[in-house]
Amino acid sequence: MTSATTSPSADGLWTGLRLAPGAAPGTTLDAGTEAAIAVAEGTIRWAGARSALPAEFAGLPLHDGGGALATPGLVDCHTHLVYGGQRANEFAMRLAGASYEEVAQAGGGIVSSVRATREADEEALFAQAAPRLEQLLADGVCAIEIKSGYGLALEHERKQLRVARCLGEAYGVTVRTTFLGAHALPPEYAGRSGEYIDLVCNEMLPALAAEGLVDAVDVFCERIAFSLAETEQVFQAAKAMGLPVKLHAEQLSDMGGAALAARYGALSCDHIEHLSAEGIEAMRQSGTVAVLLPGAYYTLRDTHLPPIEALRAAGVPMAVSTDHNPGTSPALSLLLMMNMACTLFRLTVPEALAGVTVHAARALGLQKTHGAIAEGMPANFVLWNVRDAAELAYWFGQRPVRSVVRQGRIAVGATR
Repeated sequence: MTSATTSPSADGLWTGLRLAPGAAPGTTLDAGTEAAIAVAEGTIRWAGARSALPAEFAGLPLHDGGGALATPGLVDCHTHLVYGGQRANEFAMRLAGASYEEVAQAGGGIVSSVRATREADEEALFAQAAPRLEQLLADGVCAIEIKSGYGLALEHERKQLRVARCLGEAYGVTVRTTFLGAHALPPEYAGRSGEYIDLVCNEMLPALAAEGLVDAVDVFCERIAFSLAETEQVFQAAKAMGLPVKLHAEQLSDMGGAALAARYGALSCDHIEHLSAEGIEAMRQSGTVAVLLPGAYYTLRDTHLPPIEALRAAGVPMAVSTDHNPGTSPALSLLLMMNMACTLFRLTVPEALAGVTVHAARALGLQKTHGAIAEGMPANFVLWNVRDAAELAYWFGQRPVRSVVRQGRIAVGATR
């Protein structure tokens, strides 16, 4: 691994590029027009047709893009990357006919990952998570969300969030941490969900927020998890601390969670296979992003599609993410998720690309720093050895990355 401190600076003029449609807001180039990106002090200073390059950037050191397609750095806006163990046995159970709920009722599911996570120390959790992160970064990811939720006790939730912060520092990638203490009911609180939610709101969240470990707050609102009232209690606690909220919403049933989340100005509602028309309208009004998670849909062999056409008609922005987790989406490729979003959910290629860039950035509150190649934004972009943006969603099993610039440094493929 090349650390963030040893990666070379991306400052200079990146030439020989083709800008993907929508990559640079306000810039539309004819097919075949050579583009350039000027970077200084880790920040994008200009992007557009090479022939229109301002004179002030003409003397910058050159980086040859070799005719590559340029897109913003990808954003994986929903992951559970830090956890102990794995759950391949539950995959086998589902193949034998067990439902998601039956696996959970048999003592599997989230609680099994809780046991393994509690048994691991921070060093072990980092060692397990690092190779997963490296796989995602190899696909051009420049920002990632990492949730807690496999500790379900203050000391163990703290471990997960601290490891998430350390991963960002070690790999020079933007990491947004989300506190998901209300992910499942820990065994020691069986039958006492109200008491556990009180613990989440009154002890765990205040302590972790005070330590600077929480960027957002999430809840799993579902029959096998937490009720609408319990979800709102967590949202109220987050609001009191000035923290944005997100929600695992309407994955297995219509709980009305999306409408509730929208009332609290949620950054995103995620999964949303059973999202209602009322939920869509509430999200439209609040500007909440719909995060599509085709990896979980595929792994669970779900057949209830998210209401893509209704979201599209309402103008609700749709993001796409891996939902990397050990139980229902052990996915380590955001490009594969683009393919699945297109083939399973029938997103168009422009929708899928926006889903892993501009809309995914918005789902994390990062729209001012990620998701676009724009003047004044930190340099986070990817150069791809493909002829057309459709190839990013077309191939699976191929990694066509030529160069990755993250946080103003060349993480992959330095060419000068």
